[in-house]
Amino acid sequence: MYKKYIKRLLDIIISLVGLIVLSPILLILSIMVRVKLGSPVLFKQYRPGKDGKIFKLYKFRSMNNKKDENGKLLPDSERLTKFGKILRSTSLDELPELFNILKGDMSLVGPRPQLVRDMVFMSDEQNKRHSVRQGLTGLAQVNGRNAISWEDKIKYDLEYVENITFLNDLKICFLTVKKVFVREDVSQEGMDTAEDFGDYLLRTEKITQDEYNEKRKEALMLIEKVQNEK
Repeated sequence: MYKKYIKRLLDIIISLVGLIVLSPILLILSIMVRVKLGSPVLFKQYRPGKDGKIFKLYKFRSMNNKKDENGKLLPDSERLTKFGKILRSTSLDELPELFNILKGDMSLVGPRPQLVRDMVFMSDEQNKRHSVRQGLTGLAQVNGRNAISWEDKIKYDLEYVENITFLNDLKICFLTVKKVFVREDVSQEGMDTAEDFGDYLLRTEKITQDEYNEKRKEALMLIEKVQNEK
C-alpha cells in the first residue's frame, strides 16, 4: 500500500510544501548563483529514472564555464568554485530537485539518479535500482554517499529497492538531515567530484578500453534520442 500509493502522495505533498516554504531561500540562492557563477542559474542534466526513462534533472550550478585555449571546458576540479563547494557540501545545490519530485521524475527517497553514462555500464542485476523512482536521498547516501565504492553504493540501492517501507524512508530522511549538518562524505577522497562508473571499471581493469568506448557511445546515443524526441 505504501509503496504503490502513499509514497507518491507524500512526495507530492512534501515537495509542494517544501517549494513554498523554501521559496525565499531558493530566490536568494538563485541571485547568489547568478552573481557568482553567471547564467544559467540552474544546471540541467539528463539522468535515468524509473525503468531507465531519461529525464532532465535540475540543480543549482556549482561550476563556472571556464575553457582552455582550444575552447574546451576545463576539468570539473578546476571549474568548481569555493562558492560551489559550499553549495555541494550543504546540499543546497540539490533543492531544485523538489521540482523533479513534484513532476514525478523523482521521489524524496530512493536510489540517487546517476548519469546515463553510468547506467549503460550496469549489469541487468545492478539496473534493478532503476525499477523505482530515483530519490533526492537514499540508503547509499546515509551510508557513505560519495565516499563509498561503486559496489557498495549499488548494493545499498538494491537493498532499498527490496525493502521500501514508510519507516525505512523516515529513518533515511532523519539520517540525511544529520549528514547534511555535519557535511559528511560529500566527495571521494582526493577528488572534487565523484568518479563515473565506467571510469571506475576501466581504472580497475574490469572492462577493456574498447568496451568502455562502446558503452560511452551508447550513452550518447540514448541522450541524443531523448533530445530528438523533445
